[in-house]
Amino acid sequence: MAGVDADVEWKLIFVSSPDHLDLDQELDDCLVGPIPVGINSFEFDASPPDPTRIPDEDILGVAAIILTGSYKDQEFVRVGYYQNTEYDNEEMNENPPPGRPRYERLMRDLADKPRVTRFNIRWDGAAPNPPVVGAQSQQPLSPYNASMPGAPLPRDYSGQPSMSYSSVPNANDSMAIG
Repeated sequence: MAGVDADVEWKLIFVSSPDHLDLDQELDDCLVGPIPVGINSFEFDASPPDPTRIPDEDILGVAAIILTGSYKDQEFVRVGYYQNTEYDNEEMNENPPPGRPRYERLMRDLADKPRVTRFNIRWDGAAPNPPVVGAQSQQPLSPYNASMPGAPLPRDYSGQPSMSYSSVPNANDSMAIG
């Protein structure tokens, strides 16, 4: 068993508007590697999203922060966190002020448990097997809208057909390579 010989690309994406893919904001990206076999971790700091690119009607409520991992241009993991933005007091949440949102009174709450999607890729760099034409496939529920009404729509950043979903009990878990 060997580690990965090329860099793994990580992207952090903020999804503010479920109906407008063009408003997704790539907050940052980085390359990590080569990566040895075993449990590895790294820190990823990024700037916050640009609030001027978020429609006023999408400032309050649910958004998503998505971390994607790709190896040789093949996305192998996507970790999505729900974020809820609301005012810092109950009265303003029940009766939001008219006009522009009062940014200085907003607070964000990030969900404790991420939604993890894993994609089958060819780690040796060969092209993945194409899906069989005419084969029936059952698409699992999207991790971005399965459990929370009004949550962002799924985004396809990879074009990869094979996936599995799971919840991760701890956001500080490391990912094993190899």
